[in-house]
Amino acid sequence: MSTVQKTVENLEISQTIAEDVIFPPSDLYSNEPPVETELHLRQIILLLTCLEWLWRDRNDFYAAGNLTIYYSPSQSKSKDFRGPDFFVVLGTEQKSRKSWVVWEEKGKYPNVIVEILSKKTADTDKGLKKKIYQDTFRTPDYFWFDPYTLELAGFHLVDGMYQAIEPNEKGYLWSQQLQLYLGCYQEKLRFFTPEEKLVNTPEERAEKLAAKLRELNIDPDTIE
Repeated sequence: MSTVQKTVENLEISQTIAEDVIFPPSDLYSNEPPVETELHLRQIILLLTCLEWLWRDRNDFYAAGNLTIYYSPSQSKSKDFRGPDFFVVLGTEQKSRKSWVVWEEKGKYPNVIVEILSKKTADTDKGLKKKIYQDTFRTPDYFWFDPYTLELAGFHLVDGMYQAIEPNEKGYLWSQQLQLYLGCYQEKLRFFTPEEKLVNTPEERAEKLAAKLRELNIDPDTIE
């Protein structure tokens, strides 16, 4: 069967996918350049680590950082692709992927995207990418964060247009999709629960437990 015949057959089978979904290529490797600085890399890893730890009992989401999303209508690897610094897709299987290919993922685009700003990318993140995420991806929650100036902004899709998310009294921004806040803590972008409690990394949780044990005169190093 030719590639064209396969494509036609898949289109007929996929009647449940909305007609305006843009079909990208399949089975492609991520095409993203290296992250710009160590600070950017650490921030992406921090978001991934915290969310995966918080949702460790769930298998209905996919979170990734600096991974290409392909959405070319001609299924071309050389155009129509974007690589958010951090994104989350809900209602999907949590498994390893080479890249996120919308065609292979039942037409799903990210529910949440976070871009880590830099002097080189800020204009694109605030302009072109924001428009793509709004008009093509239709990603409900979009955030950007500058790890140097600590600028944080968020947007929620309302009637097809991004509306700014108003911060709470602590400056946290609510993500309706994640049911979590995003805010600054020790000059890093972090997740907070609906009760505004910090979502810890596994290491931070271990440190807090060790401190509690020491308060009880128990040496945590002696516990097997």
